[in-house]
Amino acid sequence: MNNIKTLGQLKATDYKSRTVKQELRENLIVRLKDKELGFEGIIGYEDTVLPDLQTAILSRHNILFLGLRGQAKTRIARLMINLLDEFVPYVLGSELFDDPFNPISWFAKNAIEIHGDNTPIAWLHRSERYTEKLATPDVTVADLIGDVDPIKAATQKLNYSDERVIHFGLIPRAHRGIFVINELPDLQARIQVALFNILQEKDIQIRGFKLRLPLDIQFVFTANPEDYTNRGSIVTPLKDRIESQILTHYAKSIALSRKITQQEAQITPEQKLTIEADGLVKDLIEQIAFEARNSEYIDKKSGVSARLTISAYENLISHAERRMLINNEKSTVVRISDFLGVIPAITGKIELVYEGELEGPAKVANIMIGKALKTLLQTYFPDPEKIKKSKTENPYLEITNWFSNGNSLNLLDDITNKAYKELIYSIPGLQALVKKFHPTISKNQELLYMEFVLHGLAEFSLISKGFLEKGFAFKDMFGSLFNNEFGDEEEYN
Repeated sequence: MNNIKTLGQLKATDYKSRTVKQELRENLIVRLKDKELGFEGIIGYEDTVLPDLQTAILSRHNILFLGLRGQAKTRIARLMINLLDEFVPYVLGSELFDDPFNPISWFAKNAIEIHGDNTPIAWLHRSERYTEKLATPDVTVADLIGDVDPIKAATQKLNYSDERVIHFGLIPRAHRGIFVINELPDLQARIQVALFNILQEKDIQIRGFKLRLPLDIQFVFTANPEDYTNRGSIVTPLKDRIESQILTHYAKSIALSRKITQQEAQITPEQKLTIEADGLVKDLIEQIAFEARNSEYIDKKSGVSARLTISAYENLISHAERRMLINNEKSTVVRISDFLGVIPAITGKIELVYEGELEGPAKVANIMIGKALKTLLQTYFPDPEKIKKSKTENPYLEITNWFSNGNSLNLLDDITNKAYKELIYSIPGLQALVKKFHPTISKNQELLYMEFVLHGLAEFSLISKGFLEKGFAFKDMFGSLFNNEFGDEEEYN
């Protein structure tokens, strides 16, 4: 229909006007009948958030997404434009993109009155029908609703009672589209009050004007539940006017969380070709976030964003790449010791409680990595604590005895692949242990799992792990306790 240029030509077609909410509803119905979710790239919400969202759209409701940071609230709102018609007609020159069959602005009404069927029309793509505003304390009613423009009044010699002197804000300009306000509680209460009439009575109030403007908008709001007590709140009458409130959540399993990370992480083609990252390290990245969300050092009410695992995985790959470049190697494999590189990605994305502040963000990050290692060791290998209680044969005995006999291992994070291999294979019983429980893995995986066992045993206090300037030192647990070689600040286990 893009070749239709006048109102008369449009009338000659079978085109029928629909409100935004009718478009969303009817297009969603088609998708559901075709067994399509309509929200590509949203993972882990198939049985929770998306059914609630689809119900709200079918009910033609305005929507509030309520959830902690990093739960894809804004992303879902942006994907809603895919449920709009690809193109809709509007009166050419109208700043509100008036529907030619239902004009609401003075400009569109006047153009149709003058030109009739010769009124020029244009076509608006659905990507241009999305408006988003981050709520901040300095947002004003003029920003959202509009204000009287004295310059316009003077230039056009208009009386201040004339509708044409109004400069429309973001919301009227979002007419026939989706309007999103992120972090709604950050909007001052008096500004939230200005939204009442738009949501319910469909009119706008600007200074002395009483202007009936039946805006056609799908409103979507996002909020963090903690904002109710921290920075602000959503005033009750406004909540009452938002028909559907949808609760979001973090991925409920390691597998889903890993899928999100792998989808979102920005890994270059060169990194994919030269750096091998096993499923173990990918699971370990996700486990760090799960441990953080349950940590006594981290504010649970603030949440731990999915962006933590995405940034951490990108850092992990880049840390391995840096080592590869320094050693002038053509390829490498991600090691457990490369997790030193993910600490900066963790420290900036966790909000510590008092106990965490005492420890410091870097130490808390190391504790989270350690807990993740401990949790996953029980998944990939026998649980050392259960072995101790059951008094069954200890598969780790040869390894721990080697350290008990005075041996140690310094594992620097920038050593070459060859040196790394020699060091890992120098520990008696380690390779046999990995082969026993994972007989079909590749040689690269075998090396990774062997190092993983060392870090895991340190978390169970069967050997000692201390921090060096550029890596780790593994020693006998009891010998380290008596010698205290690492110092209070550097000793980890």
